[in-house]
Amino acid sequence: MTYTFLQEYWWFLVSLLAALFVMLMFVQGGQTLVYALGRTEQQRRLLLLATGRKWELTFTTLVTFGGAFFASFPLFYSTSFGGAYWVWMLILLCFVIQAVSYEFQLKQSNLLGTTTYRVFLILNGLLGPLLVGTAVGTLFFGAEFVIDKQAIVLPGEPPVISRWANSWHGLEAVLDVRNVLLGLTVLMLSRCLAHLYFLNRIEDDEVRTRSRSMLPWEIGLFLIFFLSFAWFWLTSAGFVVAAGAGPTVVAEPYRYLHALLNMPVVLATLLAGVVLVLVGLFTPLVKPASRCGIWSAGLGSVLTVLALLLTAGWNGGIYYPSLADPASSLTLANSCSSPYTLKVMSAVSLLVPFVLAYIIWAWHALEKSPIQPSEVASEDAH
Repeated sequence: MTYTFLQEYWWFLVSLLAALFVMLMFVQGGQTLVYALGRTEQQRRLLLLATGRKWELTFTTLVTFGGAFFASFPLFYSTSFGGAYWVWMLILLCFVIQAVSYEFQLKQSNLLGTTTYRVFLILNGLLGPLLVGTAVGTLFFGAEFVIDKQAIVLPGEPPVISRWANSWHGLEAVLDVRNVLLGLTVLMLSRCLAHLYFLNRIEDDEVRTRSRSMLPWEIGLFLIFFLSFAWFWLTSAGFVVAAGAGPTVVAEPYRYLHALLNMPVVLATLLAGVVLVLVGLFTPLVKPASRCGIWSAGLGSVLTVLALLLTAGWNGGIYYPSLADPASSLTLANSCSSPYTLKVMSAVSLLVPFVLAYIIWAWHALEKSPIQPSEVASEDAH
């Protein structure tokens, strides 16, 4: 295993975790639909029971993603998490209030009341995917940071090699429409997947009827945002490391389009993912009795996000461009851990398939049949 192989291997694993996290955010999407689909208290609790059984998987995947990124590419972790901290603190806050809300919303005599905690869940459902998508957009379109590795040895200087170039500390990402379009795409994808999940898991005719009637509008908005982002993504210039005696960073027109064409397997993965998402989204519209759309759309979401992120890091690309100083841009080679660290972590990563197998088994064991309204009463008794 060469050093380059280890770098690309860990970028694949980090990208896969990010893709799984995006797919699992159907929980966030479902939280935004509680009052739209649930007209009675029993229906709302039924919807929250369905999402409440999965929110821990989303949160655990987010934490695992952060840990894997820190261990394999520490310079990105220190630059983005340490510099764009307002964005990451808001994301963390969203998921903290989610955990608190699921724990306390139905507690008797809780301090804030059930409605307040459900509002927190809706805020998590709206802001979580939007902020995550906007933050991921900076991996393609750049962020305002500067890296000076000499600062750690200069006398009289603070031992900080990366710093943010403005006082917004990541919030300026919302000023780039391309980042926001990706955020809106992730938000609408989470809502579409939530509809498919509810159609698959909830045994309530009224909820399922409302979900089917809303789904075409949700799909329309998702396609508008996704196609707009895809246009900007494929036509935008990106930074690459020019071949030569020194590492010179230059702008390349149609950077990500070229990356796809140079990596046929990644291009095929992207196209397969998009097709699977569309098949899953339109399945309940073409076949109203079908409940299997979530599986196709879920797998397609993972493949699509995985392919997008691979184009950023693989093929000699720059996966975190610096708009303040292009020479500070991060690549797999200049931001990764040592060969020894990557080798040790690669050995540990061989356990990942067993962990995934356990998650799949546990998921199947918990959901052998759709959720019935009677389960709300049994949850109360418990």
